[in-house]
This record gives sequence, C-alpha cells and structure tokens, in this order.
Amino acid sequence: MVTVSALVPAAGLGVRLGGGVPKALRVLRGEPLIVHALRGLQACTELSRCVVAAPPGQTGRFEDLLGAAGLRLAWQVVAGEDSRQASVARALAALDSVSPDSGQPAGTDIVLVHDAARCLVPVDVIQRVVDAVRDGAEAVVPVVPVADTVKQVAGDTVVATVDRAALRQAQTPQGFRHDVLTRSYAALSGPLATDDAGLAERSGATVRVVDGHPHAFKITGPLDLLLAEALLR
Repeated sequence: MVTVSALVPAAGLGVRLGGGVPKALRVLRGEPLIVHALRGLQACTELSRCVVAAPPGQTGRFEDLLGAAGLRLAWQVVAGEDSRQASVARALAALDSVSPDSGQPAGTDIVLVHDAARCLVPVDVIQRVVDAVRDGAEAVVPVVPVADTVKQVAGDTVVATVDRAALRQAQTPQGFRHDVLTRSYAALSGPLATDDAGLAERSGATVRVVDGHPHAFKITGPLDLLLAEALLR
C-alpha cells in the first residue's frame, strides 16, 4: 500500500498580510489558515500524516490550535526557520525520524509539500498530484495558465514580451517520490529556489504537471483574504 504524508511550511511572518500574527494564524471565517489548510489536506483520504513547520517560539500555539480542531489527520509540529526551504528541511527530517504513534521510523512513499496560505485547494487537485506520483512521476506540480501578458524588463525598459502560451503558474501541493525529495534537499546548494519542484529540477528529477485550480491561490495580501472569505461564503 502506498503511504502519503505532507509537509506544511508555515513559519512565515506574513508581513504583507498584516494582522500582527504569523500568516498561518490569520483567521479566515472563524479558523486560522493553518487549520483550513490541514482540513483541506485530510479530505484526501490517502493522506495519513502531516508535519507542520511553525515559526520558532510558536510551536505550542500551533499545537493548541490544531489539537482543538478535531482533525482526523495525524499531525506533528516542529520549529521552522527563516527561509521556506529550511523549514521544509526541518519538517522532512521530522518525517524521516519517528512516527508520533508508533515511535518507529515512519515509512512514506509519497511526500506532498503544501503552502499553508493555499488553504482552499480542492481535494481533486491533491488527488491528481498523488495519482501522478503513484503512476511513476518523480515530482509533480499543479499548474494554471498565465492569464496576464508577461514583460521581461531591464530597469524601467521592456526588452521582450514573453510568449505566455508555454507559461504556467505553479501551485501546491507539490508531490514527490520520497527518495527524490530527500535527494533534492541533500544536494541543496546555491541560491534559494522559490518552490520545491525547483530543487528537484536542480537534482536532475523530471517534473510533471497536472491541472491546478483557481481556488488554490496563495493568500498573500489583504485582498486575497477578502477573496477567500467570499469563496467560503
């Protein structure tokens, strides 16, 4: 049986979103974003475990909120770090250490990495990612077409108009064979990548795409929060 686990980097401070709390703790329709994100993940019945990387010093607060949420999904909170990649690395190390239920190393075949700020992702998207990895993909990214015209600029001058027909906007959860993600982080070097699929590309993995969904947008600023509230209504 294929086992599926998820890593959720949630250590960001959310400066652009404001509110005076870490982004993952901003409340959306009565519950923090992190709770919405884990509820969305657990809708995929194949997912059995989740490791959340919280801001340093906030792990207890996250544990209290997740404990009160009555989640079916087994979860664990670890302290994240300043960068997203460092937080994912911490969560991956926890996933590879011991299972909170058995006390034994946790066997996981497929690892999802999901942004807490993409808390409205439909379960169909999650399932497509899992299915693609199960069917043999090394790494999988849900994507949506780029709607706007894209300009390449130098300073304040446009130097090219990029053909958007071949461009896609990446979303999460991104899925990986466990060994592929582990290898990608073991080989981590150079500048930070903006997503985990970028690290997989650097390590030589082939990254496949599946259809994402407009509802899997990332909550970054106040307008995104208003849109999320409208969707939930």
